[in-house]
Amino acid sequence: MEIGQKVKVYRLRDRVPSLVAQKLGKVGVIEGYKMTDGSGVGIVVKFEDNSATWFFEDEIKPV
Repeated sequence: MEIGQKVKVYRLRDRVPSLVAQKLGKVGVIEGYKMTDGSGVGIVVKFEDNSATWFFEDEIKPV
């Protein structure tokens, strides 16, 4: 997945705050990457309402 690519949030791995849960099914644009607390990399997604949050790669799909 590349910066600028459109993606859709299709699942959430863990329990998350309601503001993040509301992004399920929404389409956004990859804005960048974030190191997680393990050896993984999160993907920062920006949405139409100008909010942004990060997801694991297996939580989003290219549109």
